[in-house]
Amino acid sequence: MDISELLSKVKRMSRNIAREKKGLSPVIATVILISVTIVVAVSVAYWMGSIASGYTTFEQIELPTSYARWDGNNTFTNGGWNVTIELKNTGSADATIDNIFLNGIPLSGYNSSSIRLYEDGQLIPGLSSISISVTKGGSKTLLIQVEKYNATDNSGIEGCTSGTWVDFKIHSASGRDYPTRVKLP
Repeated sequence: MDISELLSKVKRMSRNIAREKKGLSPVIATVILISVTIVVAVSVAYWMGSIASGYTTFEQIELPTSYARWDGNNTFTNGGWNVTIELKNTGSADATIDNIFLNGIPLSGYNSSSIRLYEDGQLIPGLSSISISVTKGGSKTLLIQVEKYNATDNSGIEGCTSGTWVDFKIHSASGRDYPTRVKLP
């Protein structure tokens, strides 16, 4: 056997081996490719949806009602006002109120005998650590009792006299501020 015969035999064998190999049918390959694509697309959509929902929850406090009434019960020595502020959470996450400001000063910065805070009728002791939770879709009513300012003995809350406007700012734990203005009668 010479080399040319040997080469011709090898060529015939390789052709036979190539004929015996079976490939994937184009229909089956297309079905597999489409199935994998659908599974990946559904997985990515589910993953992106869960990420997006985590970033789209938010608090949104509205202050639909805020007003002041003269306190005829003489809660304070100089008299004072009952300031009512209604909070309504229209957002998609719970909110926590962690501070309240009166004319730019936190309530804890005032003399505790001149100011009191009530949440839905319950006195909140110690104004240095306020934590008022407002659930999504829920509401709360705050009552802030403010003593009238008396210049003679420098008692009460400075700037709080009949006919003046006072500014309240509700501060949430997420860093948002919700201002309102009330005229003292």
